Amino acid sequence: MNTLEGLRADSSQFTLRGEPFRILGGSIHYFRVPRPYWKDRLLKMKACGLNTLTTKRLSELLVLNITEHFCVSFRAYISLAAETGFWVILRPGPYICAEWDLGGLPSWLLQDKDIQLRTTYPGFVNAVNLYFDKLVSVVQPLMFENGGPIIALQLENEYGSYAKDDEYMPFIKNCLQSRGVNELLLTSDNWEGLRYRSMEGVLKTINLQRLSFGAIQHLACMQPQKPLMVMEYWSGWFDVWGEHHHVFHAEDMLGVVSEILERGVSINLYMFHGGTNFGFMNGAMDFGTYKPQVTSYDYDAPLSEAGDCTTKYEILRDLFSRYNSKPLPEVPSPQERKAYEPVYTQLYLSLWDAIQFIDKPYRSERPINMENLPVNNNNGQSYGYTLYETTISNGGALNSGNNIRDRALVFLDREYVGCLDYKTHEVILPDAKRERTLAVLVENCGRVNYGKALDNQRKGIVGDIVLNHTPLRGFTTFCFDLKPSFIKRLSSSDQWKTDFKSVPVPGFLQAKLVLDGPPKDTFIKLPNWGKGVVFVNGQNLGRYWFIGPQHFLYLPGPWLRSGDNQIIIFEEEKVDGKIMFSENPEYGKTIDVYKLPFCSLL
Repeated sequence: MNTLEGLRADSSQFTLRGEPFRILGGSIHYFRVPRPYWKDRLLKMKACGLNTLTTKRLSELLVLNITEHFCVSFRAYISLAAETGFWVILRPGPYICAEWDLGGLPSWLLQDKDIQLRTTYPGFVNAVNLYFDKLVSVVQPLMFENGGPIIALQLENEYGSYAKDDEYMPFIKNCLQSRGVNELLLTSDNWEGLRYRSMEGVLKTINLQRLSFGAIQHLACMQPQKPLMVMEYWSGWFDVWGEHHHVFHAEDMLGVVSEILERGVSINLYMFHGGTNFGFMNGAMDFGTYKPQVTSYDYDAPLSEAGDCTTKYEILRDLFSRYNSKPLPEVPSPQERKAYEPVYTQLYLSLWDAIQFIDKPYRSERPINMENLPVNNNNGQSYGYTLYETTISNGGALNSGNNIRDRALVFLDREYVGCLDYKTHEVILPDAKRERTLAVLVENCGRVNYGKALDNQRKGIVGDIVLNHTPLRGFTTFCFDLKPSFIKRLSSSDQWKTDFKSVPVPGFLQAKLVLDGPPKDTFIKLPNWGKGVVFVNGQNLGRYWFIGPQHFLYLPGPWLRSGDNQIIIFEEEKVDGKIMFSENPEYGKTIDVYKLPFCSLL
């Protein structure tokens, strides 16, 4: 036995340290789980009988003013996985998909109007080289050959389904190997993407949910005498606003996973624990129709969004116990949750009154998209809302020309007159014989994370909007990205009002949750509100929207404290004033993904 030899794919079975090795993996993304809960989630995965953690790596290292915080967090997560007894397969991208905004790529790349993401376009290549310079310096001590837990790395993600540039994947391979990465390299693709050409020394793996079309046999024929692996076995599916919650029944999942294991195939459960798209980080789909994803990334996974062991967990634990030579560890106790008593909003501040707390506005003749605004050290605006104002002297038909990305509320002299989005391109403005201020509040609802539309994910107003066929000019633009610094200025202001006879929307509302004892996990529910974002003690929990399917927001206990807790809600449309709490989430109507044709999921 060669204890210095890492993961190898030289025969029909993986070997590790010279011994046969079956990968029993699970995906947990560190950026979707509050750091105080990393250990709990990893221990529960270990108790389920898995031996390998797979995690994707955000390309925040591509941000020009990167801080050491990201590197420290990532190193800590991988080190904790090792302490828990896991090997690690790192999936560093730079594109990761993962139902994350722009597939994990930073939005400042879109400042270049000619950018071609996921290709050898020079501007993208330069950014990717900077990313890997930093990434490899962080992960090199964590590699198997240096005594660390990382036994393999995945190149990009499902590139076979994108495949715009034959030189791109060899470039990504070289990015790692030229910087001294010697561990096993993998690719992962769905059935369609497997047709893309192979690379020498790189193992193909497959992503699937059903054993149809002879998928595994097809992979075996493509790589004779190589180990087989399902890199993403989809344990559930994600949700989009306005549709049903996707479920994948435990019995259906068990049958497929059992057959995969019986065939001697390695497997990675995507996701083992989904977590949450906190903040504005959800992605979107666009295969002809734009569909933003919800805040919850529960995924109907074996561990729920709040870390509960589901029925799937229990039956998988029983199954995986048969593939472990030693008894499995005890399952950690569930986290306590509490349905706190409702609280009521006490203070409010209109959007217009909050303008004073943002950085100075930008003036331009034509509307400027979010990414090209001269804010955030000229990295542009990545997320949140952008307010565009101009002056008009008559009414008529305001037409967006489908240049609103993604949803906009329209105001005349601060009075709401309509909404523009992908389906509604026109709002009728009432006439008046005077100059008036037209304001358009545009929300970035999430950038597409998968498919051919990646290069076209600029947000805000991305072209001309016209009034009676005449393009509007002379804009003043305000960046409402709702970053922590803004929320801090807002929360400490003495400008908040208490007269609730007529609460203006859009606006900010403030409430106080007082806890007597140690904080516990809970779910926030806003049943009679409209659409907006919730902040608790400065943490952005994410978006809510009355259209569902999600009717809650997960609030982790570690983000609360004994005593006073500040809740700030940015509401766009309809204020109720009452904030409720629940021990359990409410997913609304469900749909079984196993009974749907796969193409209908895309």
